[in-house]
Amino acid sequence: MAVEIRFTAASVARVRFAVSPLGETVLALRVLLGTGGHAAHRPWVRRARPLLAGERELPVLRALLAGPLPSFLFPVPQERLPSMATELDLLRATEETFFRREYGAVLGVPGEEVPAPAAVLPRLAGALHRCHELLVAPYWARMRAILEADVGRRALTLVDGGVQALFSELHRDIAWDDGQLVVHGRRTPHSAGRHTPHSVRTVDSGGHGLVLLPSVFNWPHVGVDESPVTTASIRYPAVGIGLLWEDRPPSPPTALAPVLGYTRTALLTALAEPLTTAALAVRLGITPSAVSQHLGTLRGAGLVSTQRRGRTALHLRTERADHLLGTSAS
Repeated sequence: MAVEIRFTAASVARVRFAVSPLGETVLALRVLLGTGGHAAHRPWVRRARPLLAGERELPVLRALLAGPLPSFLFPVPQERLPSMATELDLLRATEETFFRREYGAVLGVPGEEVPAPAAVLPRLAGALHRCHELLVAPYWARMRAILEADVGRRALTLVDGGVQALFSELHRDIAWDDGQLVVHGRRTPHSAGRHTPHSVRTVDSGGHGLVLLPSVFNWPHVGVDESPVTTASIRYPAVGIGLLWEDRPPSPPTALAPVLGYTRTALLTALAEPLTTAALAVRLGITPSAVSQHLGTLRGAGLVSTQRRGRTALHLRTERADHLLGTSAS
């Protein structure tokens, strides 16, 4: 099964990135319900699965997430970093005809038997909000750090090499061919449609562009919205999720934190080994831009050195920082 996304010149100019807390929550539920996911998420699954047992809408969620995913659960973000509340508002506002078509196809219900959106969407939104708070929100700072770092990396590729360079490194199953984007191979489709293994589905971007969403819980697969209302979208696996469920680094020395601040002290503690900005962001649960600001201050004080290898920057604390940490710990 392949999906072809056709572009016009106008839609190529509208390729953009976004991060979706709602999309990650839906995909997280899919992992917990045993219909997707990868072994990389096992540490999280062990912690999260018991928390799902009391969810009253679990039967509906299980039915909706058991197979191809209905597109109405993945409204395309209208901004780069929407809040969960904003995305749930988009879900509640799903157009009725679109909802009935997707809901009916997923559950195998004839059109006339599909319940009204007003009877389903508020319940779904409430359940997804509760699941986000229980299952995703405790880890969202670290997840967001990974997702934002991935967006930053892809944006540089787009600036340096254009659309062709961006798509050539996005995922092995994605190919750019003369104005047409083709997604091959195994993936997790965001579509209620049913297809034969060798069929090809064409998605016309219609000049609305394409939104690329890095994903933690869809890793390592690609997700394509095969039934876009307007803007087409692709979820691709974010780089760096291997660091996501690692234990946090040791607590920074308490005597030094009041002087440098907790975050800068934690950065110096973590930099006993060379690390990238993205890796530091994940370990500390803050954004890459915040890490960069703190590193700039620490470099200015002679406490951190940075070496560049191509596009990658590796940071390491200096001997002065080793002495400072050693003195505070003694």
